[in-house]
This record gives sequence, C-alpha cells and structure tokens, in this order.
Amino acid sequence: MIHVFNIKELYFAVDTNSGLVHAVDKIIYDLLINEKFKDENKYSRLYSEYGEDSVKEAISEILYLIDNKMLYTEEIKYENKIKPVIKAMCLNMTHDCNLRCEYCFASQGTYNGEKAFLSFETGKKAFDYLVKSSGNRRNLEVDFFGGEPLMNFETIKKLVDYGRSLEKDYKKHFRFTVTTNGVLLDEEKINYINENMDNVVLSIDGRKETNDRMRKTINEKGSYDLITNNYKKFISKRGNKDYFARGTYTSYNLDFSEDVMHMRELGFDKISVEPVVAKTDEKFALKEEHVDILKKEYEKLAEYFIKSYNNKNKRFQFFHFNIELDRGPCIYKRSTGCGAGTEYVAVTPSGELYPCHQFVGYEEFIIGNVDEGITNQAIADKFKNVSVNDKPACRDCWAKYFCSGGCHANAYNFNKDFSIPYNVGCELEKKRIECSIYIKGKLG
Repeated sequence: MIHVFNIKELYFAVDTNSGLVHAVDKIIYDLLINEKFKDENKYSRLYSEYGEDSVKEAISEILYLIDNKMLYTEEIKYENKIKPVIKAMCLNMTHDCNLRCEYCFASQGTYNGEKAFLSFETGKKAFDYLVKSSGNRRNLEVDFFGGEPLMNFETIKKLVDYGRSLEKDYKKHFRFTVTTNGVLLDEEKINYINENMDNVVLSIDGRKETNDRMRKTINEKGSYDLITNNYKKFISKRGNKDYFARGTYTSYNLDFSEDVMHMRELGFDKISVEPVVAKTDEKFALKEEHVDILKKEYEKLAEYFIKSYNNKNKRFQFFHFNIELDRGPCIYKRSTGCGAGTEYVAVTPSGELYPCHQFVGYEEFIIGNVDEGITNQAIADKFKNVSVNDKPACRDCWAKYFCSGGCHANAYNFNKDFSIPYNVGCELEKKRIECSIYIKGKLG
C-alpha cells in the first residue's frame, strides 16, 4: 500500500508498511496515481505530456524501488511477545477547577462526580504501585493533572519529594509534568515548577477573543489577560527546559492558524493547538463540513512554520509537525498506540485506576485501584489487544503506522467501539502528517 500526495510544488509517495517517504518528480507522481504504471493503456496517455522515453524511464525507477523493497512493501507480520509494564501515570490532583471552560471533557474538573482533592497518602500509594509495576523500566513519567492541579500545590510538592526518595532504592528516575490553566501561577509556583518539572503544559487557546469565548473564570470573565501575564513570567524563567502552550480550536475559530501565530507573537516557542472533540450537537463542535477548511489551515500553518524556521529568532515547535521519518517505535507500538491501560494509567483522588484520564468518570472503565493494582484485567486487555489491523477503517489506511489507530477515548465516545475511529480526527491527522512531510521536504 502506498499514498501519493502533493502540496504546492512538492510531490511525495509514502510506503505504508516500511514507512519510507519518497520525494518524487511529477511524472512519477502521475504514474503512481491509480497505479497507471501497471497499465500501458493508462501510462501511454502521458506520452504527450512527458514523452515516451521519459515515461518508460520513470516506470523503470518505480520498478527498481519495488524490487528493492522500498515501495509497495509487504504487510508487516509480527508476534507480540512484549509484556507491557506500567511506565506512566496521570495523577488527578483535583476533581475541581477555577475555570469553567465550555468544552472541558472533564465537566469543568469534576468528571461528572463530586469535587475532590487527591491526598498525599493516596498519591504515595500511586507512586508505590508505579515503581513496583514498572519492571525493569528505569524512566517513569508522572503527570500532575486535574481539574486544576495547582489548587493542590502543597501535595504536589510532597509527592515530588516522595518520588525522589524512591529513585535510589528502586533504580528509577521520575520525569514530572504538570498541566495547568495558569490562573494560580505566581512567583513561588513558577520557581518550583521550573526547578522540578521536566515538562509543563500551559493551557491557552490563542487570541484574546478565541480564548475568552471558551475559557472563562468562575465569574464568567475571560481568563486571557490573567494567564498571559503569568505565562510570560513563566517563560522568561523557563530557559531551555521543555514546555508546551496547549490550545484547543473549535468551530468558532476555524482559522486556528491565526491563533498559533498569535501564540508565537506572545513569546511561546513550543506550541500545540488541537481540535476539540465534542458531540455534533454542541455549537462549538467540529463537523465533517469543516474538514476541508481545516486542512487548508494546516497548509497555511505549514507555510508559516517554514517561513519562521528560516529566521533563527522566530523558530518554534508545533507539536503536530514533529514527525520522525528515520526511525521510531517498534511495530508493536506503531500498531497498538498509546498504551492506555497497559503502560499508562490515570489515578483519581479516591485511588481508582482508569486506562487514561479521558475515561475517568465512566465507572465501567475502572480497572483497579492503588491498593490492589489492576483487578479488572478484561478491561485492560480490551485496550491491549486492539491494533490497527483489527480496525476495518485502519486496515487499509496509509497513515495507520503513523497514528497507531488514533485515540481510544475518541473512538469510544463517538462510536461506542474502540475499533471504529473518530473520522474527523482521522482526516485531520492525515493532513497533519502530510504537512509534516512537506515541511521536511522544504527544509531538507
């Protein structure tokens, strides 16, 4: 299986199974479309445009790539002998929030339940479970999440200290991340986070009107002015350590590339802006009729990215344009994805374990607790055993080994079936991959 596409003057052929990406001439591109090179009646029609000799030479090049297993390669066969271990954890420090974001998947932080804070004792049990369930894995990931985790800041500090106290005895190393809406960022928290957090996710949606339409305070006021001032102070002290300014776009800002550009102008040089995931009856939801508009926005953003890259002082990272073409995860990981429920779990303030933070609140997805570990293996196995080749929509998709079948939570929320991906998400992901390849083609 291959995929051919072009963006502006560049033409590409992607071999699905090997992951090889070929920058090709237009003549080869035309021959690969609908596999014209296999049928003389089809490829002879190109003689008038390119000349017979040129067409036949191009066909020889295609056949060379096929013979040398660089194009139309065979489906990868693998036997999963890997026994996954838990290596990452999302700690829901609060089921409460000081913002009332309209699109919040967590129901403004409560996950459709009661407000709650994770205690130090429950957090300790979660850390103990993680180190004992991680096998020989040395590097472990913990994301302090919410609601708004900085509402439980003192407990975060205690848990970081506790994690560090486990490292020597268990031969582990913790990498900590905190995801915050920025409202409570002050001098003390900024200094602590910059010293102790390996990564930070800062929530902001872009332009003031975009952000304030969806991300309001409890008093129904926009949060933009407050959080941008806090974020600028944070960035000025962050140095070269990792962070991402993370936004969400909706039907209200289909021109989301403008929001990315605005975030760059604010000083963010690591940016992620992602599509909202919402039921189609929500006014802010993205729908099938928006897809073509959004694809053009990604192309516009790709051009802005390239232009910025050519000016060292304006360069930035865009999360969805980060793509590895030279090497990557093993075929098992590329087939099964994020590791929800098998390599990654979410922990609630009451100590329940879920496959990931987006399933929290759906009691049918409780897989265990911090005292006993995973007790509902049947649910965990549902996540473990779904690969791209088990999903009809993915099986014949050229991008399956790039996206690994997409998000399980999105598939379930839209289709109540892990094996049926969320179609709008699929279309946008494929466009992001194309734009990422185009960018590499332009920048070399």
